[in-house]
Amino acid sequence: MNGGKNALVALVGIPNVGKSLIFNRLTGGRAWVGNWPGVTVEKKVGKLKINGIEAEVVDLPGIYSLTPYSVDELIARNFIVDEKPDVVVCIASAVNLERSLYLAVSLLELGANVVLALNMIDLAEKEGYKVDSKKLEELLGIPVVETIATTGYGIDELKNAIKNALQEKKKLIHTVSYGKEVEEAIRKLEKLIEELTPELSNRYPARWIAVKLLEGDDDIQDKLAELPGGKDIVVQANSLRNDLEKRLADLESFITEHRYEKALEMARAIVKRVVTSRISLTDAIDSILTHKVLGIPFALSILYLLFRFAFEVSPPFQDIIDIVINGYLHDLVVDSTILPKWLASLLADGLIAGVGTVLVFLPVVAFFFLGFALLEDVGYMARIAFLVDKLFSKFRLPGKTIIPLIIGFGCNVPGVMATRTIEDENDRKTAAFIAPLASCNARLPVYLVIAGAVLGHSAGFAVLSMYVLGIVLALIMGFVFRRFLFKGPSSGFIMELPPYMKPNPSNIAMKTWERTKKFLYKAGTVILLGVVIVWLLSVIGPAGYLGPNNIEESFAGIIGRALSSTIFKPMGWDWRATVALLFGFIAKEVVVGTFGVLYGVGEEEESVARAIVEHQSFTPLTGYAYMAFVLIYVPCVATLAAIRSELGLKYAVLTLVYEIVLAYVVALIIVAGGHALGIP
Repeated sequence: MNGGKNALVALVGIPNVGKSLIFNRLTGGRAWVGNWPGVTVEKKVGKLKINGIEAEVVDLPGIYSLTPYSVDELIARNFIVDEKPDVVVCIASAVNLERSLYLAVSLLELGANVVLALNMIDLAEKEGYKVDSKKLEELLGIPVVETIATTGYGIDELKNAIKNALQEKKKLIHTVSYGKEVEEAIRKLEKLIEELTPELSNRYPARWIAVKLLEGDDDIQDKLAELPGGKDIVVQANSLRNDLEKRLADLESFITEHRYEKALEMARAIVKRVVTSRISLTDAIDSILTHKVLGIPFALSILYLLFRFAFEVSPPFQDIIDIVINGYLHDLVVDSTILPKWLASLLADGLIAGVGTVLVFLPVVAFFFLGFALLEDVGYMARIAFLVDKLFSKFRLPGKTIIPLIIGFGCNVPGVMATRTIEDENDRKTAAFIAPLASCNARLPVYLVIAGAVLGHSAGFAVLSMYVLGIVLALIMGFVFRRFLFKGPSSGFIMELPPYMKPNPSNIAMKTWERTKKFLYKAGTVILLGVVIVWLLSVIGPAGYLGPNNIEESFAGIIGRALSSTIFKPMGWDWRATVALLFGFIAKEVVVGTFGVLYGVGEEEESVARAIVEHQSFTPLTGYAYMAFVLIYVPCVATLAAIRSELGLKYAVLTLVYEIVLAYVVALIIVAGGHALGIP
């Protein structure tokens, strides 16, 4: 066990094997979320108690191998190598064993103390497969526990297996032989490593280091080069690799193929097909939902129903929040005889009206996340990614580009960070450039208030169209960037579709809460700051403090009128709309908060949508153009900071410029095109 008080357990697995659900089962949902040091990849840690033994459980990123092609793989491998967890629980899918066994074999080569959780055993049986877990245990030489994460089956047995592994001394297990010539080179390097860098061979298995050197692993070469005698080992390894590649072609591919062949051999030995004539439920459903013609219409229909669900269920909850915050609380502050007028105005017209207006949309956002989590849990979101991937290749984009865009539906910041999983540098830069075009949840309140105010029964369709427009523009701009700015061939993409699974209520609730909590956090921090700035500019003008009833004479009114009468005159937006766009640079939620302040919603006890109608701020056409502008122009300061962090200041500025220009052009086309068609 670790020298510290608690044992350390790591969970690892390929994507879509139920790893997060098993993590929740082991920790009882008692977990905390942060970031891995130096990167923004999410880190989940929880506590596990087993018969008096307390362990810290770390949920490693979903990966396919321990070769660091992506930041996720590098994080997982470095954690296992450097932190040396006492037990590594490898979550394997009983439905698709080969890739999971490849990862398990790689972990054993690394010298990890592995326990294999054979998950989804029920789905394998439903699809007509019988998996012999006892035989797999013999072949691997490690504990194998059958689990069903959705029901909790096997979790107690898994805990006991972890406890036993913690108490037993781990043993090195060699499961793969790479052939006579490669094995001879491995032995030579092993001996050299043990002689020249004994401190390294004491920390890591010398055989694993030797294999990685023959694979040409840059990370291992860099670590060795820093040690006395390490450079000699690297030189010898390069010489052996060059010699072997004259006979075996690419040595990394050769080693990978042998490792995969071993995994395939084990899978064939333990899996028996007990039903041959019946089509599995997953295949039957996928024949429709992933159909090359029907798939995308089905996907759009399901997403539309998701939006309709969020719109139809949320109004009662919105009314309660509106009455409590924008009604009762607002009036309580306004009518106070204790507070000075300026402070009462700041609290009522600034903080309460601004943040309260955003919080009114909390139910819609929460129900949207609820539906999104349900689709994820069932396994349908992976199908949407698969469907869109077919389209992306036609725009010179790798399929992996869809991942940052899908993540960007939640928030553009992690969407930009997710581009790190893309190996090719030009593909990665392109993906980071277009990731902000995915419509994040921060834009949703803006769509809701504008569409609800001026688009009537078409509101749901209008909101959905923003998400579609974002993807379409991302494809077009991605093609432009790959054609003219980041030239070169695009990499490919392999995606494995998980089986359809019964949704787990606790898992859905946890995902919904985590995402909704981020929305609440923004409402309590950056939006709070934004509405205070808006309030100041709306009550102060060249003549000094004006109070909340003279907004047109304030600095906000002056700036808004100047922009609406010049740059934005063709759009037909009033000065309040242009002021809201300015403050939207802070965060898109601030746009709605700004409307709340500028319309004096809290004081007049009316919703922002009602205020928009009464002030005739938008027509259906100009309102729709405004929604498109909000979609396209810079999402928030945090996203620009993420792009600067990933690509540098030059690219962050370029993103700022191109998105503003694109937003203006698209909005202008919508208004001009609408007028040409006779739309008022």
